[in-house]
Amino acid sequence: MPEIVERAADLYTIDHPLRVGPVPVGTRTTLVRLGSGALFVHSPGPLGPAGAAEIEALGPVAALVAPNCFHHLFLEENQRAFPGAEVHLAPKLSAKTRGRLEGAVLGDVAPALWADEIESHLVEGGPRVGEVAFLHRASRTLLLCDLVFNIRHCEATLPRWLLRANGMYGHFAPSRAFAHLLFRDRKGLRRSIDRILAWDFDRVIVPHGEIVESGGRSLLEEAFAHLPR
Repeated sequence: MPEIVERAADLYTIDHPLRVGPVPVGTRTTLVRLGSGALFVHSPGPLGPAGAAEIEALGPVAALVAPNCFHHLFLEENQRAFPGAEVHLAPKLSAKTRGRLEGAVLGDVAPALWADEIESHLVEGGPRVGEVAFLHRASRTLLLCDLVFNIRHCEATLPRWLLRANGMYGHFAPSRAFAHLLFRDRKGLRRSIDRILAWDFDRVIVPHGEIVESGGRSLLEEAFAHLPR
C-alpha cells in the first residue's frame, strides 16, 4: 500500500493510483483519528496485502465513509478488512448498487460517532452525485470529493488535453462535465458553496489532484464565483 502521510495532528492521507479511461486522475483516502483514538476513513481506497495493518497501527477503524456516489469502488474490500466499522453512504448510493452496499445515510446531521469533531453538509444541486462535504474542525481541513479537482501535472498528451478540455487541469476547479451533467441546479449549488464557505477552514483535501495546504477558502470561493446568487 502507498505511504500514509501525516498532514496535521490526527489527520493522514494515502494516495493511490487510479485511471478513469485513459486519464490518470489518482485518488486519495483521508484518515481522521477521533478523540476516542478510533479512525474515520474518508473515501476508502485499495488496501493491498499490508494496508489494513498499516491503517490499524494508527487506531481501530470506526467508520468507513463513501462520501459520494462515485467513491465506493473499494468500500467492500475495506468492509472485509474492518468488519467492526460503521458504514456511512452518500444518499442514493445503496440504490445505485441495487442494495449491494448498505449503511447509514450521510446528510447534514453528523452521526454521534464524529459529531463533536467533524461537520458534514450534503451538497445541493447534484443529487446523482450525492456529495457530502466534511470539515475537520481541529485541523481546519475541508474534505471534498468530486466537487472540485486540483490536477496540476499530467505527462501524457491525450489525458492532459482531455483534462484541460474539461476545465480541470492546472488549477483548482470543478469539472465542466460534472457541472453540465450532474450539478445542474446552480442556485442549489450556490447555497451549498456559501454554507461551506461559512466554515472555518484553510486546508482542502481532494481525492483527485494536489492537496491545498493553505488558502483553500479563497480558492473555493474563486472556483464557484460564477454561480448565481
